[in-house]
Amino acid sequence: MRRQLRTLPKGLAEEVAKRLVAIRRFLEEDPELAHLHAGEATRIASRVAAVREANGLTAYSTGRWAQARSELRAARRLSGSDAFLPMLADCERGLGKPERALELAGSPEAARLDKATRVELRIVASGARRDMGQLDAAVVTLQCPELRDESKPWSGRLRYAYADALLSAGRTQEAVDWFGRAARADPEGETDAQERLEELAGLVFTDADSDSLDGDSERVDEGSESASDGPSS
Repeated sequence: MRRQLRTLPKGLAEEVAKRLVAIRRFLEEDPELAHLHAGEATRIASRVAAVREANGLTAYSTGRWAQARSELRAARRLSGSDAFLPMLADCERGLGKPERALELAGSPEAARLDKATRVELRIVASGARRDMGQLDAAVVTLQCPELRDESKPWSGRLRYAYADALLSAGRTQEAVDWFGRAARADPEGETDAQERLEELAGLVFTDADSDSLDGDSERVDEGSESASDGPSS
């Protein structure tokens, strides 16, 4: 980023640097404010890749899908980096174009990404399949060797996405198992895997308990019929 800012006059570079610091500071707690800083940075330094990336990231964080796509495409052109592909694909989903998201996920550029970015793109592709009603395909999309990793940066998110896809496909028992694995791989609580696990475990227990009660009721009814058939005292 410093290298990119050296292309600007000193005073302008300092102003842009302050804006970028503010974006990083406010992105999680106040994304709208971060987006305002990003817009101002873009106004004065639109040819800097890091600035366009920051503007795209804040637009993405605030659900401005068309603007995020435009800014991230600009950042990609200026930097030559394909690291923005997962967010670009997710923008296509946000714009109601899951087919386009899948095209990006299957592109030659996607195959050259590092493992962490490929995992993120795989998660987006699975979501695109769900958008299209292809629930089984959404599950299959996430069945990759990386699911076995428990301590990688992506482990919790990938397992969570897989559990959620299983749940959408009606495979509740398997979903419970994978939400549990996601929770173990996510000690910082980046996802709400533990909450989902507890909620689903309660539902599964209730269903199992209901089945047990139904079985008991049938046996009670059978016992009543047998008693009525016997001689009365």
